[in-house]
Amino acid sequence: MTGPSAVGSPTKQKFLGFCISPTKQGARLRPHRQAKLRIKAKLKQITKRNRGRSLDLIMHEIRQVMTGWLNYYGIGRMKKFIHGLNQWLKHRLRQYAWKQWKKIGTKIVNLIKLGISRHDAWIWANTRKGYWAVSGHGVVNYSMKNEVLARWGYQDIHPTVRAHSLKLLNRRIQNRTYGSVRGR
Repeated sequence: MTGPSAVGSPTKQKFLGFCISPTKQGARLRPHRQAKLRIKAKLKQITKRNRGRSLDLIMHEIRQVMTGWLNYYGIGRMKKFIHGLNQWLKHRLRQYAWKQWKKIGTKIVNLIKLGISRHDAWIWANTRKGYWAVSGHGVVNYSMKNEVLARWGYQDIHPTVRAHSLKLLNRRIQNRTYGSVRGR
């Protein structure tokens, strides 16, 4: 039980979803492990292969969830986590698109549209590998580059976090005092 009177290491205790981590510059906030697991589970639920939603709708849902999460946790240090989450999410989106194409002919046509040779498209469309394995390998990974994902509506999380954290750190905070310290 972690409550107001919990005793333990401040680097492991959770308070409002954050932990304190020591650095050379002093103590910094970071999202707690449970918060990281929760956002990954939420994104996994959104990108489930059997949901049957369009990529536009999936991208919209991801933007909504990540905007809210970053608005809350954006002040914390999480560069490595966000980089890993971004890579994992791109892999999930490639998998989702590959599953949506379903038929061999559709896969061949779409891979050719993305710039893959007809021969390679035919080979990868007829592979026996699963969706996850195909979405992380050669031709499919090469054809669905970051530019293609951006064209489909995916906003890269990594640069968004940097811009967002700078905006949060540089904002003006009102203290509701007018005139003097007492507010008179």
